[in-house]
Amino acid sequence: MTAESEMRVIEIGEPGGPEALRLATRPVPSPNRGEILIEVAAAGVNRPDVMQRQGLYPPPPGAPEWPGLEVAGTVKALGEGATAFSPGDRVMALVPGGGYADFVTVAEDNALMVPRALSLVEAAGFPETFFTVWHNVFQRGGLKSGETFLVHGGTSGIGTTAIQLAHAFGARVFATAGSDDKCRAAEKLGADACVNYRDADFVSALKEATGGRGIDLILDMIGGDYTARNIEVAAEDGRIVQIAVQRGAKAEVDLFKIMRKRLTITGSTLRNRPVALKASIAEELSTHVLPLIESGKVKPLIDKTYPLEAASDAHRHMDDDHIGKIVLTTGSETGEPT
Repeated sequence: MTAESEMRVIEIGEPGGPEALRLATRPVPSPNRGEILIEVAAAGVNRPDVMQRQGLYPPPPGAPEWPGLEVAGTVKALGEGATAFSPGDRVMALVPGGGYADFVTVAEDNALMVPRALSLVEAAGFPETFFTVWHNVFQRGGLKSGETFLVHGGTSGIGTTAIQLAHAFGARVFATAGSDDKCRAAEKLGADACVNYRDADFVSALKEATGGRGIDLILDMIGGDYTARNIEVAAEDGRIVQIAVQRGAKAEVDLFKIMRKRLTITGSTLRNRPVALKASIAEELSTHVLPLIESGKVKPLIDKTYPLEAASDAHRHMDDDHIGKIVLTTGSETGEPT
């Protein structure tokens, strides 16, 4: 790490491929009122970071221009009025940008203490996926015990999180993935069944698995031609929550099917939402999910780590077969759980 007046960051040159990411130096930020300064030990790598690198997902006003939406590390300094943490505390935080760095500031109520059961590398895989899943599956989607739940991309960071949480809260869980090995991994995490979409039609397979009833709640990050298929496999009074559009933002759908089944189709993005909304999610995670982390029932699944300066390699790995989260490490203490 450089002297503490300066820090390393991973900036984006000309938008494009992974080679657009490059190491640079910036001043260490100072926390504003109600904020904390975190010395980053590890930062999660997520699909929105890839989109930002490609020039498709700019940071919100006031956020650093370099990517990174989730970090774990230790509190280095407190802004005026910040009282929730003390210097030296191990924290994990959802940030609007700037996580690919040695230091980052964040509103204190968008951070959580790292559970004793997690290392800082594992904790870096928590905020973006767990905030996203909790908000979309449980708050917006209203998943209840005993309902059927489907997540596409079951071995992605979002997928592995959604499977574990839905299973922990009593849903009957289904997933899709692109290989038999990935399906086995999804089932090991708690999916009752996983459909290899390369070999089978998930609509037919899941209708058969549910006795023709269909799925109560679908979490979709695919979009495009999956949209009509989601409508087809949804149960009556089902809900579909859209959180990404990897196969396209446009789709042709049969509105009559939506009407006949009385479906609810919604979606959200999280990065640009108000700090207060994220704080409310953090509070619910603290109440309902962190105890599951401490008990070992749920855990961020880490696929591979890369040093900060190898961010380009980490982004290349996003396009390879991987199961769980990819994480960058800064060289600060990441440690095992205490």
